[in-house]
Amino acid sequence: MTTYAALLRGINVGGNRKVPMAELRTLMEGLGHADVRTHLQSGQAVFTRAHGDEESLAAELGRAIEKRFGFAVDVIVRDHAYLRAVAESCPFPAADLQPRQLHVTYFSAPVDADRFSAIDRAAHLPEEFRLGDRALYLYAPDGLGRSKLAEQLSRRSVTKGLIATTRNWNTVLKLVEMTAR
Repeated sequence: MTTYAALLRGINVGGNRKVPMAELRTLMEGLGHADVRTHLQSGQAVFTRAHGDEESLAAELGRAIEKRFGFAVDVIVRDHAYLRAVAESCPFPAADLQPRQLHVTYFSAPVDADRFSAIDRAAHLPEEFRLGDRALYLYAPDGLGRSKLAEQLSRRSVTKGLIATTRNWNTVLKLVEMTAR
């Protein structure tokens, strides 16, 4: 059995695209997932499965959510080893920062620096970003809500062809913990 986290993009934000976590857990159990647990209301679920790859598990869950709730939801599925590696590879001094200052954007596929070449990094200092394995680390000292760099990083011209979903550092660490079982 492998333990995975499903990251759902853009649900339960501002009262829109509501997916109650109890219903999500029931839906996932109906797909054959075991040990289903959710974290917060913003779209994290942890589960175990004996077989399946991340892309097919994500696609299956996305189809089931659309059928049950009537709207499409982008889903990324990652296993514990990947989530742990992302946390351990953080290029910023995470232990010295407030969790609201550090975020990880998970991507559905690898990204390279060329995708971000139009962003003037110096213009956004002290905010910074660094790339990882299908991930982007964002240091935003005033938080994500005030980050001008985050606005640039989330533009469609930058994320075109990808699913991208961002989590704060507390959630990054919690997902590592929850998938460690």
